[in-house]
Amino acid sequence: MDRRTFLGAAGTGAAALSLGAASAPAFASPSASAASRSHTSDTPLLRKWFRSTHHSIEAMTTDIGLTADKIDVSGSGVPVPSRQTSPTNIGCGLWSTVAARGLGLLGDSAMHTRLSRTVAAVEKLERPHGFWLNWYDAHDGSVLTSWPGTGDPVRPFLSSVDNAWLVTGLRIAADADPALRPRIAKLLAAADWSYFYTPYDAADPVGHPGQLRGGFWTDTEEPTPHHYGALNTEPRMASYLGIADGSLPGDHYWHLLRTMLPGQEQEQAPGGSYVTLDGIRVWQGHYTYRGRKLVPTWGGSMFEALMVPLFVPESEWSPRSWGTSHARYVRSQIEHGLDEEKYGYWGFSPANIPEGGYREYGVDAIGMQTEGYNSLGVVTPHASFLALPHARGEAIGNLKALARDFGAYDEEYGFRDSVNVRTGRVSDFVLALDQGMIAAALAQELRPGLLQAPFRSGGFRTRVRPLLTKERFSI
Repeated sequence: MDRRTFLGAAGTGAAALSLGAASAPAFASPSASAASRSHTSDTPLLRKWFRSTHHSIEAMTTDIGLTADKIDVSGSGVPVPSRQTSPTNIGCGLWSTVAARGLGLLGDSAMHTRLSRTVAAVEKLERPHGFWLNWYDAHDGSVLTSWPGTGDPVRPFLSSVDNAWLVTGLRIAADADPALRPRIAKLLAAADWSYFYTPYDAADPVGHPGQLRGGFWTDTEEPTPHHYGALNTEPRMASYLGIADGSLPGDHYWHLLRTMLPGQEQEQAPGGSYVTLDGIRVWQGHYTYRGRKLVPTWGGSMFEALMVPLFVPESEWSPRSWGTSHARYVRSQIEHGLDEEKYGYWGFSPANIPEGGYREYGVDAIGMQTEGYNSLGVVTPHASFLALPHARGEAIGNLKALARDFGAYDEEYGFRDSVNVRTGRVSDFVLALDQGMIAAALAQELRPGLLQAPFRSGGFRTRVRPLLTKERFSI
């Protein structure tokens, strides 16, 4: 994956956004079960982790309100935000600010000031076709044309998945701050997801698969050669957003692939069967890993599967399909690290290379790609945070061990981005994307529903939820 081009795993006229009446966001209440009560002993630690994570995101946010891509926290003094930022980074900053207000770190006035500053910066960014380009200068908002440090040229690119994460952050900001709703609604009214969509044509399912393009280079209006075909990958957030606002048809969801079709080249021969859902013939395929059936991702990483349900309650709306597969996916990551590779630690997802750079890490066997992501002994803390809903005790224990055994936790800036547990090398950096996932996961754990309100109402309730309710994975 080249983060200069797009984030995500490659597989094979929008209505104005209705942000609802001005009201305080509604938050779900935690369960009062004995299991929930037994978790309270970890609450101070989780809050401590959230405070340091949020502080790192504040440190990455520039004077104009754009959250930069990363900071180096290995030296003394105040770290300087990187030059570059992306729509995903900016979205992470927005939802982390709302989470900080919901968890009591910020008051209403401070939240509004920070959100308003970021929205003002976003309003000024160059925006072809109603969407945001993939790389901007975080310090002045100009379009990035050369890569910091190398001078390599950066072509202007519109990424469907990166824009989804900025739109996610904007929707969360609008829900939390009624004063910003008119401005954000105006921004999002121009974001027509059909721009990325290739309608389905049964006569040419390869060229017209009913899926989203990875994006477009706007200097030539050239699309990426691939579509996002795999269902269980992070680009499905763009699919949900488009279905919810009516710019994408509902049957787009059924044209996404649970696995590649039988006979196609992929990581393993899938099990499963064809079923008809909403008049669409769907291959309900699955993989089997260490005796358990699950729906694979493209590369086998944690954030492909589990970033989206931080916001869209897939497990709740589809407990026997999405909920079951998510839980088994987490269990597979745990067993890969502890039992198969015997690292002593687990959690594998794209992150900073401890020695420098960026690459994808994952569990190859639970990804469709034949040359999938490998773990290579590099453990990524954000993967454990994503696992909290499905393996809370094991996730917290794994994080404690990474902090204790490698010094992977920084009291001021949170968990470093990655650890090579075979060599002991810890990354010098924290990245906005990964810190943003940690902040959202902790918010969901400490105050369930805090960031989910915009994705439980409107088109998500009337258009997306029925699709997930009908979902019948063959697992």
